[in-house]
Amino acid sequence: MTESTDTSLRGASTERDSKASGRAASSAAAQLGAMGKAFAILEAVASAKRPITMAELVRVCGLTKPTAHRITTMLVEMGFLEKEPLKRGLIEGPRMISLALTTLGAAAPRSLRHAVLRSVSEKTGETCNFGVLVGSEVVYLDRVESKWPLALRFEAGSRVPAHCTAIGKLLLALLPAHERAAVIASMPLTPFTSRTITDPAKLAEALERINRTRIGIDDQEFIDGVVCVSVPVITASGQVVGGIAVSAPESRVSLQDALSFVPIMHEAAKQLAATYSPGMSGGN
Repeated sequence: MTESTDTSLRGASTERDSKASGRAASSAAAQLGAMGKAFAILEAVASAKRPITMAELVRVCGLTKPTAHRITTMLVEMGFLEKEPLKRGLIEGPRMISLALTTLGAAAPRSLRHAVLRSVSEKTGETCNFGVLVGSEVVYLDRVESKWPLALRFEAGSRVPAHCTAIGKLLLALLPAHERAAVIASMPLTPFTSRTITDPAKLAEALERINRTRIGIDDQEFIDGVVCVSVPVITASGQVVGGIAVSAPESRVSLQDALSFVPIMHEAAKQLAATYSPGMSGGN
């Protein structure tokens, strides 16, 4: 083989390697671009105060309609997004919620939020929760148990029904009227105690009262012998991002006694609200 032929072959090989490298780089860039678009969509859905439509996603994320449709279809299939029951738009899917709860649960012990809840628990002597509304359920994002031997044990990430819990009723009450009515119509009003409200009309009346007072009450409606009161966490922009609740055995704390904790809870709610950046959602 002559030197010129060898040089020519090496040049051809180098050119092929360069093209292959270029194709790999282009592929990596394209993949990164797709990931960035997917995260932009997830962030837009999580930040929205209501189900977000495809047209809104296209506008907010700066995507073409075919691209937005393709990526959202993939995210729905993967469980990170799901179509809102009334078909008005997209909401967080179970995998996205699970990922968020896992992350929050891992960070909870060292977070400012946990310190705020611990302060409420120490001042009241009772269990303090922070939860958000997800569909017809409340998901506890964080919780500090009381030091009493008789205490309720729920882990962060636990789900409880909204229609018979203090945080659930409060957050339902603060929904826009048409959304509240739609949720009540679609949710199972399962009786957990003899005091659980199972009639939609009576629940609607109770929620109207809570809407006026902005204090959620569970008078042994979820667990016999346990009372609970809650207040909303509302950001400076007016967004309801969740609720704080204090619960206790009725044998130790009457409902009236529990209501005396409300000023402490309001102060804690302000502290929690301050940890949310503008546009940030609490998961509801």
